[in-house]
Amino acid sequence: MVTPAHRPKATVADLEAYQGTHHAELIGGTIVEKALPGGDHALAQAEIILQVAGAFHRGRGGGQPGGWWILPEMAVELGPDEVYLPDIAGWRRERVPERPRGTRTRIVPDWVCEVLSDSNARNDLVDKLRVYQRREVGHYWIVDPMSETLTVYRLQHGEYTLALTAKRGERVRAEPFAEIELDVGALFGDEPG
Repeated sequence: MVTPAHRPKATVADLEAYQGTHHAELIGGTIVEKALPGGDHALAQAEIILQVAGAFHRGRGGGQPGGWWILPEMAVELGPDEVYLPDIAGWRRERVPERPRGTRTRIVPDWVCEVLSDSNARNDLVDKLRVYQRREVGHYWIVDPMSETLTVYRLQHGEYTLALTAKRGERVRAEPFAEIELDVGALFGDEPG
């Protein structure tokens, strides 16, 4: 559902009423249904969770870096007309000692990863990117199953700068998780190497 320009902006309360039967976000005061992930999207999301959350979500120990809360599809309220469902979001435990709870948080993440699909690419690449930047999300990852690429943005002096681009077949150390080597091809179906 897209709110026409002449209607008042939707609010968090409107989104809550709508979400009783729909999976949706509030982007710039417009309720936008979020499509269920297709196979390519789900694979990339699951692989990021395996590789990144597997090393960073738990506390330090067992040879893993730890130090993060990493949660998929946690609603993040970034303003009165902005509630997003990032594919994956992370909070540094040094800044957020207790795990975000419930179905929605107002705690701004330190890292967000969005996996593009046909229905959400423009929102993820423009609208949400601008709000994440304005709300000072330190790192923003875009995984694109169509072009089989990973793009990493770093917040620097209030602006996102390109920190890394990588393609299928490469292994990279991507901020803010440079302690591990990420197998980019695995995001797109390659057997982990």
